[in-house]
Amino acid sequence: MNNLPPLPAPNPENQARGKKNRAEGKAFEALLDRSFDYFNGKGFCQIDKTPEPMKILRRMPGGKFLACFLKKAQPDYKGFIKGGRAVVYEAKYTSRDRAEQSIVNEEQTGYMDKASALGARCFILLGYSTGAVYCIPWHVWSDMKRYYGRKYVTEEDIQQYRIAESWNDRLMIPV
Repeated sequence: MNNLPPLPAPNPENQARGKKNRAEGKAFEALLDRSFDYFNGKGFCQIDKTPEPMKILRRMPGGKFLACFLKKAQPDYKGFIKGGRAVVYEAKYTSRDRAEQSIVNEEQTGYMDKASALGARCFILLGYSTGAVYCIPWHVWSDMKRYYGRKYVTEEDIQQYRIAESWNDRLMIPV
């Protein structure tokens, strides 16, 4: 017998907001994928999406399966730019008016710190629900308190890192 209290009823407003945020986050990731695919195809770089580490628990009919994530994710995109320099990007999307430094988890932070120390160019790609996308250098993000006096940024704070969108629906991501 289970002695736990019953779960509260789902809040329809929160469910709708969560569904909207997930859809916007997927659209942001698709824009990044299209942009990197474009630059990869032009021979400027080879930047690939990092697959999420997961374990298949059960196979189901129709090519479906039940799985769980094994550990927290590494940065979202890794690769090389022409000339051989490594680049690492962590993509985050927010529908709020600010982005907290803590949205980059400990494992991602450790990876970015190590990659940066080894000479890789590391960035946070930050998308806002306004449609604006920013490419913030890792050294700025990781030392946010020194740069902005707090551990979050607003769009107003990071205007200098805003990425232009080209005529062909691709972001002009700096590398």
